[in-house]
Amino acid sequence: MKRIFIWCLIFMFTSCKQSSEVHIPAPQKTAYAIHSTSLSKEAYFDKILGALVGSAIGDAMGASTEMWHREAIQDKYGYITGFTPTIREQSPEGPWAHNLDPGATTDDTRWKHLMVKYLSLHKEEISPSHFAKFITNYYTLTAKALGEDIVLTQPDSLDARIEKIDWIKEWARVAFAYQENDIAFDRARNRFYGGEMSCAGLLYSPMFGLQATDPETAYKTAYEHSIFDLGYAKDISSITAAMTYTAMYRKNVDSILQTAALVDPYNYQDSRLVGRISFSIADAAEKTFFESIRARELIAVDTLGNIDTLKIPEGYPHSELDWRQQEFIYSALEKDKKAIAFHAGEIWQILYTALKFGKGDFDKTMQFIVNYGRDNDTVAAIAGMILGAKDGFSNLPPKLREEALRVNKEILGIDLEVLAHEMTAARVP
Repeated sequence: MKRIFIWCLIFMFTSCKQSSEVHIPAPQKTAYAIHSTSLSKEAYFDKILGALVGSAIGDAMGASTEMWHREAIQDKYGYITGFTPTIREQSPEGPWAHNLDPGATTDDTRWKHLMVKYLSLHKEEISPSHFAKFITNYYTLTAKALGEDIVLTQPDSLDARIEKIDWIKEWARVAFAYQENDIAFDRARNRFYGGEMSCAGLLYSPMFGLQATDPETAYKTAYEHSIFDLGYAKDISSITAAMTYTAMYRKNVDSILQTAALVDPYNYQDSRLVGRISFSIADAAEKTFFESIRARELIAVDTLGNIDTLKIPEGYPHSELDWRQQEFIYSALEKDKKAIAFHAGEIWQILYTALKFGKGDFDKTMQFIVNYGRDNDTVAAIAGMILGAKDGFSNLPPKLREEALRVNKEILGIDLEVLAHEMTAARVP
């Protein structure tokens, strides 16, 4: 009996030991890689120029109606399909002169100009400290030039110079504090544009995707440089850089959008209780898009004639069903709008929705964004850079691309072609 008991103990011990050693391996997450084919210098230049001009096109298409509601846009212009006269007062964040020609751009394009200079100056040595110093140097030199050769009896001569200070001084305050200490930086960043989740990094972060070696590097570089962003706005700014990189090597817009979910090097998705807010916004945008398709199908098969009449904007180039689907999405976006139109979360939602709706078509995407309103020039500038990187300059709408080049060069003094050559020379020997 004793021997049987001992054998039972041995059996139980070995059984427990064996079961405790059972191990089911967890998946090993690897970096999201885009197997990019090497681009020739000519092809790379075409995509860089496409990104810069595509962004300028989006900026210019929204410049005249920035912050408008879509009904006001329809009353004034019908359905916008190209450039409209920039009939508005000058402002630091807008155009720097009153009532400019169609094709004029705002601070969205000025930031691209500034970023080319920063990337060219530092090349492989870019860093947040260099970036902060670059901004404060620009601010300091501009401020010092404010009073040079000014005729005090002609106050109007100060206007143009004051605009150049006003548009950057809010940024310079944070950049100076970044170089000072952590406490000063936190205080300055937390009051940046009133302490709201503004779209700061989104004005320049896609540029990092044009020179990165992979999507995660693009994300991390943008993240490090998003010194003006708060909370998940840093994630959103960084995603657009990763998406821009993907667009350089992928033609399918769904592949570009997929980057937003698969590139998460700092594990926002693991956030306790909340998860990744940018992913939740994108997921909601996907659902809205597919709901709009179902709504369109229901209207199409309605044989009873019980459909309410709907005003279609003058100049709308598609069918009534197309407009009903588009208006369905607009209404859904409006329900989720934030207190300020330049909230990073709102801009991300409109951007993702527009790229999904446009299916990679440049015209359709730009028109969707611009005719919705809100901060339409910024959203369109980001989308234009992504799609311009995808298509290249040679495949952008000819009339829009040529006019954007001309107006920026001749009226605004920003030569996008020269900037593209400068970026290409810095990246490709």
